[in-house]
Amino acid sequence: MAMKNDILRPAKKWPAHFTAWSLAFVLHVLSPGLAVHSAPVQLVEQPPRQITNVAPGVVLVDFGHVAFGNLRLDPPASANGKIAVHFGEAFQNGRINRNPPGSVRYARIEAQLAGEKPVVVAPAASPRHTTNPAAVLTPPEWGVVLPFRWVELEGWPGELRPDQIRRRAAFASAWDDNAASFHSSDETLNRIWELCRYSIKATSFAGIYVDGERERTAYEADAYLNQLGQYYTDGGVQMARDTFDRLLQQPTWPTEWSAHMVFIAHADWMQTGDTRWLAAHYPALKQELHLDREGADGLVVSSAAQVNHGDLIDWPVGERDSYRFTSVNTVINAFHLRALSLMAELARALHHDTDAADFTAHERTGRAAFQEMFFDSTSGLYRDGEGTDHSSLHANLFPLAFGLVPELNRPHIARWLGERGMACSVYAAQYLLEGLFESDCASNALALMTAPGDRSWKHMLDSGTTITWEAWDQRYKTNQDWTHAWGSAPANLLPRFVLGVQPLAPGWSRAAIHPNLGLLKNAEGKVPTPLGPVLIRCNQGDTFKLSLTLPPRMSAQVQLPASKTLNGVLVSGKPARVHREGRWWVLDEAIAGSAQIETRPSTFGLK
Repeated sequence: MAMKNDILRPAKKWPAHFTAWSLAFVLHVLSPGLAVHSAPVQLVEQPPRQITNVAPGVVLVDFGHVAFGNLRLDPPASANGKIAVHFGEAFQNGRINRNPPGSVRYARIEAQLAGEKPVVVAPAASPRHTTNPAAVLTPPEWGVVLPFRWVELEGWPGELRPDQIRRRAAFASAWDDNAASFHSSDETLNRIWELCRYSIKATSFAGIYVDGERERTAYEADAYLNQLGQYYTDGGVQMARDTFDRLLQQPTWPTEWSAHMVFIAHADWMQTGDTRWLAAHYPALKQELHLDREGADGLVVSSAAQVNHGDLIDWPVGERDSYRFTSVNTVINAFHLRALSLMAELARALHHDTDAADFTAHERTGRAAFQEMFFDSTSGLYRDGEGTDHSSLHANLFPLAFGLVPELNRPHIARWLGERGMACSVYAAQYLLEGLFESDCASNALALMTAPGDRSWKHMLDSGTTITWEAWDQRYKTNQDWTHAWGSAPANLLPRFVLGVQPLAPGWSRAAIHPNLGLLKNAEGKVPTPLGPVLIRCNQGDTFKLSLTLPPRMSAQVQLPASKTLNGVLVSGKPARVHREGRWWVLDEAIAGSAQIETRPSTFGLK
């Protein structure tokens, strides 16, 4: 159902609690077919950061960041007549870019002023959203929202004061700006984390995770990356669940996206420990597996139609690193095996022991065939698929991230991936960097995040964006939008792997604290969990120092870097019992509460 376009009307003053959640209920009763929010979202009035006169009769207003919203104007009593309002997401030569590239937004609206009566100014609804049955529509009572940072007013009567203009920005109602933090000795990395954190917040406007402004549609892979980002920046879980439910009703077409539904459910279980939600969704979740496409060897087979339209590998097409598609290919099977492994865990959690054994058997058979068919022992790399000798970045990054690479082969593949660089999209970068971090290549992973050139988050920062993009640059996807949270992987990667804070048991009753700073001198942060925040501070120099505070009811397994000169560990000044695993000291006893932990030249506590 299309939204009405007559939204140039006086602003109504709703009670503070009357957010989109209330509107959703009312609108569902009045018009059950209308697509509205699934989770509580509210409009927040924001003052301008800067007001500048840029031409005779033209005022430029800068709100500092892009947000999805519209305007509230409070004209003077003498106001009478029309003004022109320009909304802009792109800036060029000191003015709003009125012909922005791709799906970047610009809109011009004429607003009628009649004395000091407040006016809401918003654009007409985009046909891309109102004619797309999968698009998420915002409540009509808000007026249409669009992403913008700048506004130009033509014909405003007199001087525009800051109190006369407000952006009404849409965000998740429960969003907590103070829930998380990250800071390190690399200021560029700090700015990257903040860019990605804000991207997760700003794209919460729809009440569920959507792909961005162009479609405003939920996609499975986008949703999983959003979910991880929200867990590590805000801690909320409801939006991921609502998006999951929507995707069960409106699944999308890529083959790998169904595996992401398993990823979403497993991440929810680890975050919350809630088996009731999991049990209610378990029957539908089993349908997301591709068991019907397995061959006798346990590998998934793709038909010609599935190869041509279904097996995605990466997006956009130009980011596939010349991947050679075959009927039995590496990436599809890597996702399938990972989904089977996680489904076995979920089945065991629900005491579906027969299912768990079945999933495990399928995964074990497929894993053996995966190694035999795809691994090239001469190059030490995985081929793209059966019948080709081509080894793309993707054929190796996904097996590495999903734990399919035997331990002896991991260092070679990780080095090769690090040397190849960011030859993948912002989506696949999540898994590329996961694989590098998990292979103790933190320095390579961080270098890719901050690399010069146009294929890094540093490039996004240098380009002036305040929300992550759909692609690395406009030239890689000419119709991209600039509001894509699937490009915000560092929001979860930096706290998960640099600070090293992850759940070890469902609901965070046990956590892993495994900081890996790479070449950073220090890093610290606050990580939200359902039990309360984890506070962590790390410094590395002659010794490695870790200051840790855990919330009540949480214990942690702690690992610290080891070296030839650092062979002892103190916990709160006392020698601790540890053992060596590769280049890490692992504390034998769990940590609870607060502790000061330090490696130092000592033989105390060694087994």
